[in-house]
Amino acid sequence: MRQHGPAAPVELAPGVRATLVTDYSAALKILQHPDAFTRDSRRWKALQEGEVAPDNPVLGMMAYRPNVLFTDGAEHARLRQAVTDSLARLDAYRVSRHVERVSTYLVDQFARRGSVDLLNEYAKVLTFLVFNELFGCSAEVGDRLISGFTGIFDGIDAEAANQELAESLVQLVAHKRAEPGDDLTSWLMEHPAKLSDEEMVHQVTIMLGAGIEAERNLIANGLLLILSDERYFGGLYSGGLLVEDALNEVLWNSPPIANYATHFPLQDVDLGGVTLPARQPVLISFAAANTDPALSSSRQMLSTRAHLAWGSGPHACPIKDSASLIAVVAIEKLLNQLPDIELAVPADELQWRPGPFHRALSELPARFTAVQTAPAARSAATPDRATAAGIERTAAAAEATGPQGRGRWWSSFLNWWRA
Repeated sequence: MRQHGPAAPVELAPGVRATLVTDYSAALKILQHPDAFTRDSRRWKALQEGEVAPDNPVLGMMAYRPNVLFTDGAEHARLRQAVTDSLARLDAYRVSRHVERVSTYLVDQFARRGSVDLLNEYAKVLTFLVFNELFGCSAEVGDRLISGFTGIFDGIDAEAANQELAESLVQLVAHKRAEPGDDLTSWLMEHPAKLSDEEMVHQVTIMLGAGIEAERNLIANGLLLILSDERYFGGLYSGGLLVEDALNEVLWNSPPIANYATHFPLQDVDLGGVTLPARQPVLISFAAANTDPALSSSRQMLSTRAHLAWGSGPHACPIKDSASLIAVVAIEKLLNQLPDIELAVPADELQWRPGPFHRALSELPARFTAVQTAPAARSAATPDRATAAGIERTAAAAEATGPQGRGRWWSSFLNWWRA
């Protein structure tokens, strides 16, 4: 697309035309100038004039919602402050410890098999369980959130999944109004911004949705790089580079969200010789901007912050530090528990999920030496009857989770942990 200049015309889905920015400097210009580019998709001319069908598949990611992602100016500042102040209360030690517990629990489920799908059985489930903990979900609400988000992300009965997700978030907000706790939902509710119940639902939706999709892809893409590149795992270098280095390389070259940050020019804009029509969507290709040939080839090692994978400007991702911590701990813990793990198929044979926005694997099969005694059991001399029963229940629940059944990951994890 670079032959078109700093941006190129694209069709995101049938009937949805947009402009995709592929140039690093041009991307920064748009991301850092909200005075000329709005995030409010109610300004989208084609949508308002009925040229985009209401059931178009990209509207789930592009249609307006009253949350921090789709607002500008004073309203955005108010919502953003509530989100960032709440996230600032997260304790890194608490987050790290919970990721370690979830990792141990998940490895218990497949350690005896000697094989695992690191995307669907590890990265995806770990992300759900960790975020459920951070937002203070009960067992019932946590299971419904997992079921709803899974249906939306995977396109399985999306209408029913969206309904279940909405109902579960309303239930979560109502529960926290009555019984606040030491969690993100309660902190957001307590903020001086005084968010209404509707505002609470929409802020939690974007925080969970954006966080879960990006986080699981970051973990999976990081594991793929580490297990397929001798610089990181085995071979001549014997794993000489760190997990942090691998994730930095992923954020530069294979960002979890490849194309997004939809903007709408308030008037026609000339972008390096390319006209951006007023009120037509303009998306940033983080993947293309990060690999702009104009950037120095040494950029990745010299800077861990210059990439655009987290965005830039007033809408930059507010949870990037916690997201990075979760990914590092999840990967390190897995590799420590299963030190001989390796890919089960060549990296170039892996399949990627279709879609205009994400860089997401469909699966990541791996193999390792089967562990006869699971990590959680190894941590104690002999598991008591309650612990053994809890592990047995969680294994059964994991097997029941899939396209044909509603997962009980969160309640199963809570049962395991309490036991």
